[in-house]
Amino acid sequence: MGRVYLKLQRHSSVDGLNTNVIELMATQVSISVSKTIPSFEVPLSGVATGESITAALDLGMASKTISVSGVILDQTITKNHTDNNDPITRIFTAHEVAQLIASGVDSTGFAKNQAFNELVILIPSFVDSDYVQRTGVNTSATIVASDGRDEGTLIPFNFASRGENNTLDNVGVPSKISSFPNSQTDTGLTGFIRSFSCDISAETFELAFSLEFETAILAP
Repeated sequence: MGRVYLKLQRHSSVDGLNTNVIELMATQVSISVSKTIPSFEVPLSGVATGESITAALDLGMASKTISVSGVILDQTITKNHTDNNDPITRIFTAHEVAQLIASGVDSTGFAKNQAFNELVILIPSFVDSDYVQRTGVNTSATIVASDGRDEGTLIPFNFASRGENNTLDNVGVPSKISSFPNSQTDTGLTGFIRSFSCDISAETFELAFSLEFETAILAP
C-alpha cells in the first residue's frame, strides 16, 4: 500500500508532501462511512396496503473514520517551526517518528507544530474532476488486462464528488465545501487522529503501528 501521509497543523499549500509531513508505510487502510438517518415505523401502514412502511428523513448526517495499519521506518523529516522560518531537515529513527505522532495526538490544535489535521491516502486515478480521462492512460489495456495503474495520476482519497456546484455528480449541491482532487498535493481527509498505537520490539528497528482518523471540521 504505502503512500500515506500525516500533515501537521503547520502545513501550508506550498509545502507539498515534503515539508511538515510524516510518511507512513501503510499495509492496510480501512474506510468506514456510517450514515445517521432518523426513522420510524408508520402506524397502521400495513392495514390498508398489506405492507408495513418505515419513514426516514435524510438530514445529511454521517460519520467517517479511516483505520490505518502498517510499519514506521527511519525517515527524513523537514519541518518549518514558523511561517517565515527556513525549513529544518533531520533524519529520525522509527522510534522518534512514533514519539512525534504520539505527542501530536496528545496535543491540541493550538500546537501547530505538533498536532495533525490531515490524512493523505494516495490512490490511482484515471478520471479527473470534470470527468475527463487523464492523459497518458491506455484505457483499452487497462480494462482488458487490469493493469496500467502506474499510468494514472495519484490523488488523495476524499469524500468529494466530481463537478462544480450543481454540475455533474454535484447536481443538487449548491454550495459544496470540498473539491475532487486532481493532483497528489490536493487536500485529502481533514480531521483528527482519534487513536494511535505502536509496538516496540527488541527484534527489529521497525515499529508496527495502527491509528484511527476521524474526518471533521476542526477548531481551532
